[in-house]
Amino acid sequence: MVVEATQHPWSTYRKDFREVQSLSAGHQPRWLRKLREDAFTRFSEVGFPTTRVEDWRFTNVSAIAETPFRLARNGRGSISRQQIGLFSIAAVACRLVFVNSHFAAELSSVVKLPDGICIRSLAKVLEENSGALEPYLGQYLDTQRDAFCALNTAFLEDGAYVHIGKGIAIDEPIHLLFISDENSASASHPRNLIVAEEGSQVAVIEEYVSLGREPVLCNSATELVARDGAVVSHYRIEREHSRAFSISTLRIEQARNANIASHSVLIGGGLVRNNVHPVMSGAGGECLINGLFIGTGRQHLDNYMLVEHASPHCSSRQFYNGILDDRAHGVFHGRIVVRKDAQKTDAKQTNRNLLLSDNAQIDTKPQLEIFADDVKCTHGATIGQIEESAIFYLRSRGIDELSARQLLLLAFAGECLERMSTRSVRTHIEGLIHGRLSEMSARRKATSAKPSGEVDRNWEEVQ
Repeated sequence: MVVEATQHPWSTYRKDFREVQSLSAGHQPRWLRKLREDAFTRFSEVGFPTTRVEDWRFTNVSAIAETPFRLARNGRGSISRQQIGLFSIAAVACRLVFVNSHFAAELSSVVKLPDGICIRSLAKVLEENSGALEPYLGQYLDTQRDAFCALNTAFLEDGAYVHIGKGIAIDEPIHLLFISDENSASASHPRNLIVAEEGSQVAVIEEYVSLGREPVLCNSATELVARDGAVVSHYRIEREHSRAFSISTLRIEQARNANIASHSVLIGGGLVRNNVHPVMSGAGGECLINGLFIGTGRQHLDNYMLVEHASPHCSSRQFYNGILDDRAHGVFHGRIVVRKDAQKTDAKQTNRNLLLSDNAQIDTKPQLEIFADDVKCTHGATIGQIEESAIFYLRSRGIDELSARQLLLLAFAGECLERMSTRSVRTHIEGLIHGRLSEMSARRKATSAKPSGEVDRNWEEVQ
């Protein structure tokens, strides 16, 4: 696929890439250097995507392309344990902290783990046992199709490596915390690899935050490999500040009878793109893609889902809810592709959106591409505002209007929470959502006695 290049400061990327390759010369394997070189060559060929590219038609990344982002350096010395405590989650197996995508051992909490489990810095594993990573790293992410994946691979240095051995189950989740520090116009490219062997069970949380208010770019990528019968829950929480650019890609390779759940919660960032791409390559697999995005101000939150059914007797479910206020812009682009051999596929895709302002905007595009003849696939999207009758009902029972609105929004968001099976993560996310909606209510109360654009309208079906 040919992608039109956008003008951008090539010299900055070339200089940083030469530095990365120079620093790794002599102590990193040839296959990794070639992986980087091929990825940077691809990025140089295509540049950043424009809105003329179908997959990016609703999202303009020219602000990223035109900003001379420099590669972020290790800033862990500027962050204290007290700051880390603000992002803690109760009842986790361990917590790995990364500052500007570099592992910060002194800020992390890693206990002794049972045999058969490896949770470490990717850079450390590359240094000590790169052969263990070669069969996986870079084998699933599509750098030819996605320029941001190519850019991440070109600057691949560190991130998390999680390997769960055959038949091993971890009861508590693994918390991966990624922090962007206050350096203006800096870019980090965290790279994660999660391998769940046959019959294993694990939950992994990726949480992205940023300090300060300066523009930063976080371009992350995760490859998740689930072997036969593995059960994996993956959570992505994005709550960076309003001037942050956040691009993420989760690429899932799913084997026979594997059960995967991907949960995304987007409540921060200025421009956010969330890519989820599972490939169901083994028969009998199940995949849940569940998400919630809440935007206010001028936030732009883009969710791109590509679900590939490549084997028979697999099922997938997509449920995404959006809440948008002020001039926020949300995007849901969900594609389900059913390959010729994927008979008996059962796939469903649903996107529901609440617009709280006349100026809020949502672009939703559910899409099916079916090449098999024995399948059951449905898709749909709805756009609407809060029901006046529901508000009236709550107010008639003594609840003020703003509280009534917040209760209804919490119920709407709660649909996504109910699908999260890991209790400690669900509790953590529930608190974040409640705080976010409370901020929106307080701001609305301060600026207007009655929400703008409030009309009596029911759900509107989008064809």
